[in-house]
Order: sequence, then structure tokens, then C-alpha cells
Amino acid sequence: MSLQCIIVEDLQVAADYLGRCCEKSGLASVKAHFTNVPEALEYLDKNAVDLLFLDVEMPGATGFELLDQMAYHPKVILTTSKSEYAYNAFEYNVTDFLKKPFTYQRFLEALHKVGQASEQSLVQNSTDHIFIKSDGKLVRLNNDDILFIESMGDYVKFVTPDKKYITHNTIKNLEEKVNKHFFMKVHRSYIINITKIDDIRENDLFIKGNEIPISKAHKGEILKRLNII
Repeated sequence: MSLQCIIVEDLQVAADYLGRCCEKSGLASVKAHFTNVPEALEYLDKNAVDLLFLDVEMPGATGFELLDQMAYHPKVILTTSKSEYAYNAFEYNVTDFLKKPFTYQRFLEALHKVGQASEQSLVQNSTDHIFIKSDGKLVRLNNDDILFIESMGDYVKFVTPDKKYITHNTIKNLEEKVNKHFFMKVHRSYIINITKIDDIRENDLFIKGNEIPISKAHKGEILKRLNII
């Protein structure tokens, strides 16, 4: 299956090379190319992608600033001519780091890492429950019992039909750990159980009387998951 990706790179020659590598591999389809962060963010607010080829140094905002502002987190392959950004890449948990100039073979290795990371994520998220630490003890929550998860700064709230559990964690971290067959992120502050949705009205969805906002970046994906489009 071809990965849907975009290229964020201010040097046209570098973007063209990435595009040719993608086309040659047959593993990635380039949907768009942007030379700056604001235009890329505007696109990503309305469109979901699987993979982001991201330069670090660009006019205005940097690639890391784009990652800070994104409402969701696709796989990221960082592209830069400077090795000193490798530590930052690790901090941002990017899938791979391509130091310019890189070969086609090195490009393929990066794509394969993306595939392996996706497969590992599916394996990790195949369980029917999750353990959380709340009130000094480990609590097992079955996927079917969780209505939604809400961000509360450095904490998150797990909401079930009978009780609410607060634990020290982040939505970003949980997005990678929960079972993606049940859960999806619909807003930077919410992960919902898609089997529990009662109705959707414009840019909000409702679960057992709870109104939850849907961001523009996620609306198309949630409608697709529900077979509405």
C-alpha cells in the first residue's frame, strides 16, 4: 500500500529529488510540496497524511515548530544537511533522520523503517484493554468500557459510563498506545472510542451526553472510519 505523504522543503532541487525517490520506490505518493511551515500547516489542518518529509531549516518557522503546532502526528522523516539536529529528531520521536545528501538506498531504508513502525504499532495496539495508574494503583480498563479520553494539561481523564479516572499522561503518548481499531484522535485534546458515538452535528460529536469537538484535520478521517464518505 502506498503511503500518502507531503514534502516540506524550501530547496526545490531537494524536493524534486525526494519526489523522484518516492515515485521510483512505488511506496510513497506525494500529495503536495510546501516551502514553508504556514502553508504546510494550513494543508495539514484539512488533510490527513501517513508520512511527512520535513526539512529543519526553512525561512521563518523551523520544521520542529511545525511538529509543535500539528493537531495530529503522522510518521516523520527528517531531512537536513546538519547532523546536530539528530538529538532533536530523537526528542521529537521521528521515524528516521536523513542527512543530505543521501542516496536512494538510504531513502529506501527510511521508508522501510516507517513500514516497520506502523506494523509494530498495530501489534502493540491489538490488545483489548489498557492499564493506567490512578489513585496510586494500576487499573485495568477494557476498551469497550472507555467512552473517551480527555487532555487535562499534564494529566488525562479516562471517562467510562460509571467512573472517571485521572492519570499522569498525555494525549500524544496515548495516541500511540491505545488500540486503533477502537480509538482515534478527533481533536488535540480528545481521543474517542468510535464505537460509542451517538451522533455528529457539524464540528462536534456526542457520546452519552458529552459534547466533544472535532478538529478540521480529523473530520475527514472520522467520517471515513464511520463509512459516511
